[in-house]
Amino acid sequence: MSIESDMVDLYIQAEKDVLLGLETSINGRSLTMVDLDEIRSGRKEWEKRVNTLAAKTRGGSSTFSVARLN
Repeated sequence: MSIESDMVDLYIQAEKDVLLGLETSINGRSLTMVDLDEIRSGRKEWEKRVNTLAAKTRGGSSTFSVARLN
């Protein structure tokens, strides 16, 4: 596992804990339901890093486009 993957797991666990009404902490900072948007933002940032590293490993680009065919 990479540090980036570990951080995604940490943020997912923090999100779960907060949604269950528990207090959690990241880097010594206590987080509660009030911080849910910040937790989700952090998770998305780390997921983006994981995806960027995976794309580099595959030799591809870290950017992509999505077409919606509604």
